[in-house]
Amino acid sequence: MNPWHLHQAIRCIRAGGVIAYPTEAVWGLGCDPLNKDAVERILDLKSRPEHKGLVLVGSSLEQFKHLIRPLSADDLAKVNATWPGPITWILPCYDDVPSWLRGEHHSLAIRISAHPIVKSLCDAAGPLVSTSANPAGKEPARSALKVRKYFPNGLNCLLPGALGGNDQPSEIRTLSGERLR
Repeated sequence: MNPWHLHQAIRCIRAGGVIAYPTEAVWGLGCDPLNKDAVERILDLKSRPEHKGLVLVGSSLEQFKHLIRPLSADDLAKVNATWPGPITWILPCYDDVPSWLRGEHHSLAIRISAHPIVKSLCDAAGPLVSTSANPAGKEPARSALKVRKYFPNGLNCLLPGALGGNDQPSEIRTLSGERLR
């Protein structure tokens, strides 16, 4: 990974921009999750309704302590057994978490990534929105070229790099054992 490209992406995130970046299986769109304008731009780019909520990605669970409620020892063991990795968990969140992140839910979708680019981004910039780089109803982008075709305007930065080699986007699980995707 080119340090200059990473630095540019981090500057973009901190300035309220929207970036595209490679993840474990598909390209993602990301931004600072607490920047409402940036999150709304992603929702507009994807034609995604706010009520669905978004996935957040980080490099450690510690990055989410201000957003998610403490987990029981059993639940913590359950999520830690799959992280870092391509598993997204639906976790209970605090009531003051913005609706533009959680949608109509009282939970947040959280993933701790093992992808080196995602991990480096989150180590430097903190947690990010992580949603697949595709308009609603289209296949997720698996190349930078497809990202550019889907979004010729509206992105502030495209961080080059390779996908992680997984065939499918992250699996989504609930603490009760339900698999949502």
